Amino acid sequence: MKFSFKFSNLLGSVYKKGNLLFTPDGNSVVSPVGNKITIHDLKNNKSSTLPVESSYNFTCLDLSPNGYNLIAINEQGDAYLISLLSRSVVHRYKFNHAVTCVKFSSDGSRFAVCKQNNVFIFKAPGQFGGKFNQFVMERVYHNAFDDTTCVDWASDSRVLAVGCKDTSTRLYCLDRMANFRPITLGSQNDVIVAVFFENNSLDVTTVARNGRVCVWECSLELGDLIPEEDVEPADKRRRPQQPDNDDDDVDLSRGEERTDALTSDQPDKEVEDKEEQTKISYKLLARHYLCDLVSGPRITLTAAAYHKESHILVTGFSNGTFLLHELPEVNLIHSLSISEHPITSLALNNTGDWVAVGSSALGQLLVWEWQSESYVMKQQGHSQAMTCLAYSPDSQFIVTGGEDGKVKLWNMQSGFCFVTFHEHTSSVTAVTFANNRKFLVSASLDGTVRAFDMTRYRNFRTLTSPRPVQFCSLALDYVGEFVAAGGQDVFDIYLWSMKLGRLVEVLSGHEGPVVSLVFNPSAASTALASVSWDKTLRLWNAVESGSHYESILLNSDATCVAYKPDGKQVAVATLDGRISMFDVQTADQVGSIEGRNDLGSGRSDTDLITSKKTLAGKAFTSICYSADGLYILAGGQSKNVCIYNATEAILVKKMEITQNHSFDAMEDIIDRRKMTEWGNASLIEQREELEGGNVALRLPGVRKGDMAARALKPEVRVYSVRFSPTGQAWAAVTTEGLLVYSLDPGLVFDPFHLDLETTPASILAQLQKQE
Repeated sequence: MKFSFKFSNLLGSVYKKGNLLFTPDGNSVVSPVGNKITIHDLKNNKSSTLPVESSYNFTCLDLSPNGYNLIAINEQGDAYLISLLSRSVVHRYKFNHAVTCVKFSSDGSRFAVCKQNNVFIFKAPGQFGGKFNQFVMERVYHNAFDDTTCVDWASDSRVLAVGCKDTSTRLYCLDRMANFRPITLGSQNDVIVAVFFENNSLDVTTVARNGRVCVWECSLELGDLIPEEDVEPADKRRRPQQPDNDDDDVDLSRGEERTDALTSDQPDKEVEDKEEQTKISYKLLARHYLCDLVSGPRITLTAAAYHKESHILVTGFSNGTFLLHELPEVNLIHSLSISEHPITSLALNNTGDWVAVGSSALGQLLVWEWQSESYVMKQQGHSQAMTCLAYSPDSQFIVTGGEDGKVKLWNMQSGFCFVTFHEHTSSVTAVTFANNRKFLVSASLDGTVRAFDMTRYRNFRTLTSPRPVQFCSLALDYVGEFVAAGGQDVFDIYLWSMKLGRLVEVLSGHEGPVVSLVFNPSAASTALASVSWDKTLRLWNAVESGSHYESILLNSDATCVAYKPDGKQVAVATLDGRISMFDVQTADQVGSIEGRNDLGSGRSDTDLITSKKTLAGKAFTSICYSADGLYILAGGQSKNVCIYNATEAILVKKMEITQNHSFDAMEDIIDRRKMTEWGNASLIEQREELEGGNVALRLPGVRKGDMAARALKPEVRVYSVRFSPTGQAWAAVTTEGLLVYSLDPGLVFDPFHLDLETTPASILAQLQKQE
């Protein structure tokens, strides 16, 4: 078996936060998903995640006009220059502070970065400079009184407008112009959300958080800007050259006329008047209030985008509504409400027909064609943590369940979710596919087990127990005839007939929650294995012998059980960090894996104990056999996923699912510089402007959900792992989403008959010989 698994795609999460982008051809959307970047190809209906990973979540993105270079900046101000041709990081740069906006110039020769109250102008690498020097700073502007929020370039890439939190917009010119000076535009009384230039013009539109839109008209055109070196100095320009004998024309006997002639300043006045006419100035044409068009209390404008060629302005609001207006008259064209949560980001494609809308509260990303009023793409991940997954028998689909009560089907080829089932009213705890791929089954804490048809995509069976039970485990036999579910609050196993939809048997005997169930994968057997928190593994043959079982005592509480594909062996993960293998026929233990040290401690910011004590509480919560039964895939309460040799009981490969330090429990050791006499300094939070701030105070007793906060630092962990039936990939449900690792032949270069004589010159020579 090969172990060169590489990260191939991220599913289950389509958007976290940050700004959305359209590629220059308008057919793809670039979306930041945590510390990764996903490109959704709308034309070919396919999504792919770049093999680029940051240490923190990405917040700012921008794409060069030619579509080759992507700049991505994370929460800590670390910038990544990514080549979309090679799909790799070309260069890194540290700004050492949060960046609010990054924007390429219209010709792609420069890009501007907003950090604190500064605007940095960098030369773009590549074709314009003739050499590849990354992040060469050209100029810095410090004039803002508060943090800068947005930036836009004029069509000639010489003038840029910068919006600030001090409610002003400042205009700068990179080259010295005789008739241009830095200008500050006011008339706003709230934070500037966006600022836009008109196409081939210096006219400016500013958009504030309170919904006020100001349209400014410039007295000059782009072509009227005069470089300073083309204008002669003022002292030479204002003194017209006269012959030396000009004084002879004045009668010296008349003193008053002589004085008037020598001190006459009429030519100077004409020059000054002419200069005032050619100097730049702005006039406020109109002021509009867009929040008046949206109903609701305390509505704020949260995002805006502008298409310069068609003069279309799209604005998003905190109640999930976005509006389309035509400038400069600000005529309402279209309006749509997508949810009740704030719109985080907006983008328009190159034709202005498609609007990309992102909402971080729901993890929602949609592309709306406003002319036909139809969805081009509508994707939404689980609004809460995913808990379980299962592969279809042909490995084409993955089904996931989440704490939001939704069951989602994902296409492995396209990476899109194509069906969402909403029937469950509580957390989905387990899902599984039938071997004939005609239906899938899910269990939930709402007390139901539901079967969904894969042809009509509907819920055709709802199985319940005689008394309300929270189901936390699920199993389906090889033929798809029997369904078993284990209870969390009632320690019984319920067995139903799928064909009849009736309860066949109630298996009692466990003294704790039945956390995991699995049927024998052999077609000739209906044996069932179950584990519980009562430190027992029980082997049932409920169809043949009723409620009789064989009990095997374990060293600790069990968390998961898995059958070997040949049906002769079963593996059990326990809370002491071990994986134990048992022979089904003799009930003897045939192997044991000590995996606690492989998990890693992962000390949380709130932990008051050492990493050694933290490691003692780690365990595997999900295990799975490979298709050949020789290896075990295991994941649990850490960022590591381990592959073990089941026969030799040794670690074969260990992979970190993420490097994202925006999650908690990423490091084994807390930095001593953060430790104070009052506790960890990382827990000190500051309130920001974004929708109530980022203070994550927990309610008493709350361990899940939003924790009564607007921002949350979740703890990294692996909820479930599964090998694909083909053995070419495996998937893991994690805090980050659904991660897929595969043995893609395109990721590995395996040369054939390569020797020292194989050179570019020899290849060209063979091509000339037409061999």
